[in-house]
Amino acid sequence: MKLVSIENELKGNAYPGRGIVLGKTPDGSKAVAAYFIMGRSENSRNRVFVEEGEGIRTQAFDPSKMEDPSLIIYAPVRVLGKDTIVTNGDQTDTVYDLMSEGKTFEESLRTREFEPDAPNYTPRISGIMHVEGGSYDYAMSILKSNNGNPEACNRYTFSYSNPVNGEGHFIHTYMGDGNPLPSYEGEPTLVDVLDDINEYTELLWNSLNADNKVSLFVRYIDIATGKYETRIVNKNK
Repeated sequence: MKLVSIENELKGNAYPGRGIVLGKTPDGSKAVAAYFIMGRSENSRNRVFVEEGEGIRTQAFDPSKMEDPSLIIYAPVRVLGKDTIVTNGDQTDTVYDLMSEGKTFEESLRTREFEPDAPNYTPRISGIMHVEGGSYDYAMSILKSNNGNPEACNRYTFSYSNPVNGEGHFIHTYMGDGNPLPSYEGEPTLVDVLDDINEYTELLWNSLNADNKVSLFVRYIDIATGKYETRIVNKNK
């Protein structure tokens, strides 16, 4: 697979929806995670990311304008021991709870399917990073309807052991804008990653469509020590 520019990928798609990037810095020292949300409706745009424990949660920016919290209020990021879970919905909690009971990432997600938001049937996208003892690997998942048929759920998991320096993988919910919104297709896109968290955060945020972007989370985890840095950008301030 050819490595592509994350900047060009984002600028070339006005509405990728929600997206996850997992990867490794060019110098090989940091595990990288990024998660963004976008919105077309006032309800979807009325959100911010806030820190919660070692993770984050979506929250209404203006509670008086919140119409329906289902599917838009959830914890996108939670930390379970050496694992960092990143998803686009409440399946974060499913993965956290079932892995706490000894299930694997993939087994946990077999209990879930795409979102019940007909006619889009938005895919559930998820990622998990394992950083321990100087080693790092990650996996990504997508649960999607069978070409818009809600009677069938297709589940795909992609695992990346010993990730290559300077490379990341990008998965998002939609191929672009539309009605209904077309679900993501194929395996995660191979994209570039930068060494500096501030530079990468700025690059990602500035590449997202100005009208539709809502919030961005970026975390760099030191592979040797497990210590991490986090950046959060919210359009609503």
